[in-house]
Amino acid sequence: MTALRKVLVGATLGTGVLAFSAINASAAIVCSGGGNVCWHTHGGYHYPRSAHVIVHRDDWHAGPHVVFHEHEGPGYWRGRTWVDIRP
Repeated sequence: MTALRKVLVGATLGTGVLAFSAINASAAIVCSGGGNVCWHTHGGYHYPRSAHVIVHRDDWHAGPHVVFHEHEGPGYWRGRTWVDIRP
């Protein structure tokens, strides 16, 4: 294998790895219908329409009255109760 071919194969593999890691690193901020309770999520969850959530990009900046309540796994906050949406 020539040096040029090795460089091209390496560059192609590196680009593929970076693209794959960027897809898996997607994150979002999700807020309850009232908009003042939010949490971070790292999956592309499909929330039911009845959840009344708003999904923001990870670079969204919350206002001063927003409270973050973190929770593991797919779901959403309804008042003070976590509603799990695992299949």
